[in-house]
Amino acid sequence: MTERDDGDAGAAGALDISSADAPLIRVLIVDDDGGLQDETAGYLKANGYAVETARDAPTMDSALGRLRYDLIILDVMMPGENGLSICRRLSEADAPAIIIMSAMGDQVDRIIGLELGADDYLAKPASPRELLARIRAVIRRRGRVGGSRTGGARLYQFAGFTLDQHRRRLTSPRGLTILLTRAEMALLVALLDARGGVLTRDQLLEGASLEPSDSFDRAVDVQISRLRRKLGDSDRQGVIRTVRGAGYRVASPVILC
Repeated sequence: MTERDDGDAGAAGALDISSADAPLIRVLIVDDDGGLQDETAGYLKANGYAVETARDAPTMDSALGRLRYDLIILDVMMPGENGLSICRRLSEADAPAIIIMSAMGDQVDRIIGLELGADDYLAKPASPRELLARIRAVIRRRGRVGGSRTGGARLYQFAGFTLDQHRRRLTSPRGLTILLTRAEMALLVALLDARGGVLTRDQLLEGASLEPSDSFDRAVDVQISRLRRKLGDSDRQGVIRTVRGAGYRVASPVILC
């Protein structure tokens, strides 16, 4: 269980954490199941992560007050404040990435967790190797290690808007700040990276590290609709265009800074 998972590093697109010069990725496991905590922490430590644990929200808040973490693995059903409430209040620009790992694994619960700001959602019991791959994907997509840029985070300019991926901040042509959820951010970045190319729902889901399904297809449409409202788009014109029978694209030149 605690052997180093070198064999999957290339397939998962892992960050190179084997170098002595690479900053440690700090992970906080928030779960009241002590046995699962120990098992997960041991596996992640064996794969090069700095890991601490918390049994509930107060213990988590204390840990966050001491150290800056890159990612939180968060259970839903805990005594006191539950994981969804925690996720909601931690969903801000400089908060750690969040992977919800819960026995509540149906599609509705996943969608709720993602809309509240989680970066990914994994049903228990989860394979440690799958969790490791999900962590690598989230860290790579967020573009930060140790609370700093890794080179993946970018500044985008399009249609008068400026998107700071690192701070998860969208600024309107009038200079107003537009708040985005993590799901909205992931979808917008995927569209901007396509530089006007059409992305299918499956491609957008992949960019957000979600598993394709009918429910998630509808979730993409909902998120796109919310993005359009925040961008001031109408149904027939604006930044995000629908390509009938194909998907979505950004109808504006995109500049990367």
